[in-house]
Amino acid sequence: MTGTTTAQVLRERLDTALPPAARTWLEQALTEAAAGTEAWEVRFAEAGRRAGQEHADAARVLLLHAAGADVPVLARLYAQGTAAERRAVLEALASLVAGDEAVPLVQDALRTNDTRLVAAAVGPYAAAHLPAHDWRHAVLKCLFTGVRVDAVAALRRRAEGDTELARMLRDFAQERTAAGRPVPEDLHHVLTLTAPMTKEA
Repeated sequence: MTGTTTAQVLRERLDTALPPAARTWLEQALTEAAAGTEAWEVRFAEAGRRAGQEHADAARVLLLHAAGADVPVLARLYAQGTAAERRAVLEALASLVAGDEAVPLVQDALRTNDTRLVAAAVGPYAAAHLPAHDWRHAVLKCLFTGVRVDAVAALRRRAEGDTELARMLRDFAQERTAAGRPVPEDLHHVLTLTAPMTKEA
């Protein structure tokens, strides 16, 4: 999904879901972001209070689009932000950053044990740009922290034929079993995906 399409979908969703006062706030905030005024970053921070926690992520992503936030701005907002603000930055990466310059933000999120941050970190941007070693460990992090692997974008494509990931999954399962701990159900699903796809004759 392109950045323009992402913004359009989010805007239509919020226009339908937000009450009048919140829609007025959003309109003003987006105008400030598009104009490049310093106030838009204040709006970014207050989105949870003004749009409601349920819609804060979408509102923040829209603000990032309207501002045309580049990697330095995204990195600063991520570094200074709350967990909710960091999550919005992560969710916006795929539609705002074409290259791998924002990979360090994903790597940082994957070092946390905040499951919502981890889930946001393994989205489409990670699928496109996270190196294989880091991506494999991201999958294991999901299994370890209880994040459902359906949050991992392009899981089937990246897991297919990955023998190293298969080895890591088996080792993880053995460690859990030896410690008397249950093996996550998702592990077996991912392990199945690592098998090479057989081509029909």
